[in-house]
Amino acid sequence: MVEGHAWMVWVAVALVLVAIEAVTVDFTFLMLAGGAVGASIAAAFGAPPVVQAIVAALVAVALLAIVRPWLKNRLSASTPQQLMGAAAHVGRSAIAIDRVNPAGGRVKLSGETWSARTLGDDIEPGEEVVVDSIDGATAIVSRARVVGS
Repeated sequence: MVEGHAWMVWVAVALVLVAIEAVTVDFTFLMLAGGAVGASIAAAFGAPPVVQAIVAALVAVALLAIVRPWLKNRLSASTPQQLMGAAAHVGRSAIAIDRVNPAGGRVKLSGETWSARTLGDDIEPGEEVVVDSIDGATAIVSRARVVGS
């Protein structure tokens, strides 16, 4: 009974692999699903099971070797890197709450109060600063540059 409907078995295998790919998002199972689709086409044309398996393997290997690297590079090139946690604050502006100097101080950064220090300047309360880096839970800041100066 499966003999005449082998193409449907391969399509079912492809669908299962696509479902796994939806969870892993690594493009490996998607390439294997492509191999299963190739085998289903071979089965639809009446190829024997051994030929179907060979077609599945060849198509999957070709897709893994050629298409997957291209697809991963294309996706990573078009996806901006998302900074998370403290690193996401680097480059943002903040407002000095207290005097900030190399010994310490506090700034309002993204609605939160942060410990801060400078690498040399004394910054007065109310001045705008830019976060240069994060050292543990302390923002290293410098005076914001005024445009046109």
